[in-house]
Amino acid sequence: MLIKRWFASLVNRAVLFMVAGIILSTLVVVFLGSWVSRAELEAQARQQVSTIAELVAGDLDARLAQRRDTLAHVAENLTVAEEVLKGRGEVFVRRDISLQHLFDVVFLFDADGNAIASHPEKFSAAGLSVADRAYFTETSSQLTPVISEPFVSRYQDRPAIMMTAPVFDHRKRFIGVIAGALFLKGENFMTEPGSIDVGKTGYVTVATRNGMVLTHGRTGESMLPVQVDSAAVRSAMDGFEGATSAHSSDGVETIMAVRQLSQVPWYVAAVWPADEAYGPVHRLTDSLVLVLLGVLLVGLPTALIVFRRLMAPLKMLGAQISDRHLGVRTQPVDEVGGTEIRQVAETFNTVMEERDEVMASLAEREAFFRSLTRSAPIGIVQTDVLGRIEFANPAFEQIVGVPSNDLQQSILIEGVYEDDRPSALEAWYQALHNRTIFRARFRLKSLDKGLVWADVMTAVIDTEEKTLGTITVVRDITHELEIESRLAEEQARANSILGVLQEGVLMTDAQGAIRYANAAVGEFLGLEDIGEGEPFFEQVTISDNERTWKAEELLHGDDRENLYVTLKNVHGDSFDIDLTVLHLRPDTDRPRVVFVIRDDSERRREEERLSWEATHDSLTGLLNRRAFNASLIHCLTEMSPRTNDSVLMLIDLDYFKPVNDEGGHLLGDDLLMQLSELLVNTVRQSDTVARLGGDEFGIILPTCGLERAQTLAEQIRAGIEALRLQKDGRDFGVTASIGLTMLNGSDSGVREVLARADEGTYAAKAQGRNQVIVMPPSARH
Repeated sequence: MLIKRWFASLVNRAVLFMVAGIILSTLVVVFLGSWVSRAELEAQARQQVSTIAELVAGDLDARLAQRRDTLAHVAENLTVAEEVLKGRGEVFVRRDISLQHLFDVVFLFDADGNAIASHPEKFSAAGLSVADRAYFTETSSQLTPVISEPFVSRYQDRPAIMMTAPVFDHRKRFIGVIAGALFLKGENFMTEPGSIDVGKTGYVTVATRNGMVLTHGRTGESMLPVQVDSAAVRSAMDGFEGATSAHSSDGVETIMAVRQLSQVPWYVAAVWPADEAYGPVHRLTDSLVLVLLGVLLVGLPTALIVFRRLMAPLKMLGAQISDRHLGVRTQPVDEVGGTEIRQVAETFNTVMEERDEVMASLAEREAFFRSLTRSAPIGIVQTDVLGRIEFANPAFEQIVGVPSNDLQQSILIEGVYEDDRPSALEAWYQALHNRTIFRARFRLKSLDKGLVWADVMTAVIDTEEKTLGTITVVRDITHELEIESRLAEEQARANSILGVLQEGVLMTDAQGAIRYANAAVGEFLGLEDIGEGEPFFEQVTISDNERTWKAEELLHGDDRENLYVTLKNVHGDSFDIDLTVLHLRPDTDRPRVVFVIRDDSERRREEERLSWEATHDSLTGLLNRRAFNASLIHCLTEMSPRTNDSVLMLIDLDYFKPVNDEGGHLLGDDLLMQLSELLVNTVRQSDTVARLGGDEFGIILPTCGLERAQTLAEQIRAGIEALRLQKDGRDFGVTASIGLTMLNGSDSGVREVLARADEGTYAAKAQGRNQVIVMPPSARH
């Protein structure tokens, strides 16, 4: 009963409702704010750590590639005899300033792994042998530059990595290795990732995919095993790239971004503790809770006091009603709600009160109309049936520049500009006659502004008995028309610029219907006239080497730049293009997608040319030594006991120097080109033919079998012997010493196979040249 009486009070109800509303609103705001803020911060944090990891990985790749390429370039320039390399190695190392700037220590080793020279001098190489080091064995067997796994060096047990490149003599024989060492804790770029801060407590770590830390931004340690204590770390070691949530070794929740390096099997991890990343959300939640407590402590007593004062007049409501009934009170009683209103309903039922209400309502409407017209931002004019002005609000006075007193009883139509008046007057009479609303745009005369463009609407004021006049609404649209004119000019200028661009610019809606296309787009689509609304993706097919792009991916996916694809139209024409996709107003009800189409065929042709030159001999068009070694490595790794034996053939020309010396280099080049054509036409299409340098050629015969290879070698020998060129009445020709050897599963690498075949060519020359010698796999040199 007590609770029911307490709730009967409007004061108590209002206070309770206010408190409940404050608490509920605050909780909703705190929850939604925290959820939205956390999601936004998480996306930003992932983007930030991903950017850091990508920048660090890209920088490491670039620096490693620079040092490897520089080392390989220096090795190519060290084409000397083995004795010269051993005798002047110290001079070569000291003289090469580029390597000294790029590496902490530069070494030169002979073919057996013994140190010839080193620089700086404090890292003496006397008595040093690296024959058992993995980087030396890989370099000497593969004959290609190598970036080593991290290892503990012999100098003060300092962790380091080694970059190596093979050195060859003039006969392309392997005679040594030049190497550059980078200490993981030295004054070089390997220590820079560890000094990068992610936020205040985040860090960057570089590690190998086989589980060795190169630099750790939090501990500063290196050459320690990776603590594989989370799925994110295991994924990074397996080749994962991207941003994910993880936990550190001490159980702290983190945001980790991983980027894999392309030059070496390493990865970069940027780690940011989640507490720091989401710190603003926690502080915001704490602040909102404190604000809620403060509002409740202050607002609850204040609400009780204020509501009681506001409701105090209810106690006097009964007396007011009694006075009103007796005629003592002429004002209407106060209208309130709740229990008190029911008391008013029992006594407030007299005709006088109803009449007062009607009169008050009429007075309110009259006051409302006057207030509305005077405070309205548009001009309002009332005229009688003859068109004379009876009332004009201040907005209309400002438009025409004439005070209200001067406008009284003037003819409204006389304020229209003379050139526009006849047509406006005719349309105005027609609308009034048909009892419709007159709408028009014309110019008005203004004392302040000269001529003003106005949007005018006029309606008749009439009753069932008679017509009282008209009411006219006038809106100044001069500024709007100026803006529309400028917008039309800008649109025309933009269309002119887009029309002369060589790039195709096309805009579609979210369904792919064309809304705009410049002239260049027609060349790609094979159309002279592109109609608005035509479906773009029914006119073309967009694909790359991996797949065909669906319309949904481009229309509703992310913005894309430099998307190198092939566009094929319905006429069968194909174009290599660089495509850019931009999404405009994606969150509105009228999204648009802009496609910028650039012709990319010239760039792709240049890439293909450079790629061909990197792997082919410029004179003969055959593969070069680098591509030949790569093919030989592939053949060795792909050998299977179930297939025929693969054979390597080396061809060394006999008496080629006299052709060059006596017939000239042009004749020598012609001979080499015809000989190359002879080799290609003799072997199978699946065989690999290369010019290894000078007058030396190599042929890889996969799954050929030794017997068939000997037959081909004899055909080649005979064909070379029969090849004769004439100049100045003289015949020029050469013979060939050919070495054959089968590839064997026990071969340790390219070096061993090449040396065995090369030994065959030497044996052929020793036995009188112009012969084919087969070297069995068991042979060693």
